[in-house]
Amino acid sequence: MKTIVVVGGGITGLSAMYYLQKVKREHKLDTKLILIEGENTLGGKIHSVQKGDFIMETGADSIVARNKNVLPFVQELGLEDELVYNATGISYIHTKDKLLEIPKDSVFGIPMTLESLFSSEVISVKGKLEALKDLFRKNKHFTKETSIGEFLEYFLGKEIVEKQITPVLAGVYSGGLYNLTMGSTLPYLLDYKEKYGSIIQGLGKNKNQFQSASNKKFISFQNGLSTIINRLEEVLEDVEIKKGTAVKSIKKRKDGYNIGLADGDEVKAEYIVLTAPHQVAEKLLNEKNLSEEFGKLQNASNITMYLAYDIPDEQLPKDGTGFIVAEDSDLTCNACTWTSRKWTHTSKSSSLLLRLFYKKSNPAYEHLDSLSEEELLKVAEQDIEKSLGITEKPISYEVTKWNDLMPVYSLQHKSALDTINAKMAELFPNILLAGSSYYGVGIAACIANGEETAGKLADSLL
Repeated sequence: MKTIVVVGGGITGLSAMYYLQKVKREHKLDTKLILIEGENTLGGKIHSVQKGDFIMETGADSIVARNKNVLPFVQELGLEDELVYNATGISYIHTKDKLLEIPKDSVFGIPMTLESLFSSEVISVKGKLEALKDLFRKNKHFTKETSIGEFLEYFLGKEIVEKQITPVLAGVYSGGLYNLTMGSTLPYLLDYKEKYGSIIQGLGKNKNQFQSASNKKFISFQNGLSTIINRLEEVLEDVEIKKGTAVKSIKKRKDGYNIGLADGDEVKAEYIVLTAPHQVAEKLLNEKNLSEEFGKLQNASNITMYLAYDIPDEQLPKDGTGFIVAEDSDLTCNACTWTSRKWTHTSKSSSLLLRLFYKKSNPAYEHLDSLSEEELLKVAEQDIEKSLGITEKPISYEVTKWNDLMPVYSLQHKSALDTINAKMAELFPNILLAGSSYYGVGIAACIANGEETAGKLADSLL
């Protein structure tokens, strides 16, 4: 009998086990499946906290619905009746003490039409005219492995990138735009430039695709994202799940591996899937020939805060779902989601629930990270008063710190990962790396990566 161990009980590890269990059942394989998680609960960065009438997510707050694997996965788990979709509304940029609307016909702040470009309140006339060079400037050297920031600035100009696009994209991706590749962010922009000769015209030609996805672009569940974690734990009936004991070592033996646990136990396995963060994987493998490449993989940090109020969310000054913060703003936060407006299921009484984001790229981050939760609350209250004019005190709050756990796909990420995988095949046969440190930070990407990893193992077993 072969034993497969998945290290890490986040969404990637759980998804991999779900698909491995399917393979085991379909082919009646004599295989033992073991999942090991150091924490006492499963889910990794996914965790829903219920406080009174409010639901607060300590990590991701949604799943991108349009990824082809997501809805079939949800259906297989029998969670269709619990699905909720995001409400749509206007997004804003806070700049120079004002909330200015991000043009509706735009994708991550990139205009889809000339009308959208010239309607922007954020960009000067000079900046709008500079963006027109996109219509005639040809691509001669950009590929999907080059910088998304350099690509956008070359064709659309510095002002629109700095004032309208960077704040939006920085709210989605960790790391600076000039250190992120096209392939890891918006690879279709290069395709549009090649096919239509213009980024703006390419987006315009595909406008219906983006608009049709906008109404039901993201999903969650009535009782929060932990719903999918809890259901996966329920359905993994053929899997031995070990919680509350971390993996401390992996030692190669003649016909497999010995996995040492923190409680002194040892597990033998022929196959291992490492879904833990890359710095944990590097430590467990303890192989100097991988150190240089692992050192090229980058992480960022952030702090998120929920503030819950005993006032109706109708008191928000504008119709919308939140704002991002420009460099010229006097706010400390990087972004604010009007959660009770965007996700009505998170506030049963329709009272105001806000979520603020503070990123490591923030000049004040080091100071913020040193503050207590009570001190951070005061910073957040000041941001809310300045931006939204709300002076009431929150009735509850939730602070989450993710220190060096937010993957950043830098320009050297792909080449480093390719080298790691090539060396791993030789040094550690039948150990696979999986998870957000390597193959995509969104929940949908992690589910897809779990399925793909299970498929690779199935090919070895069948």
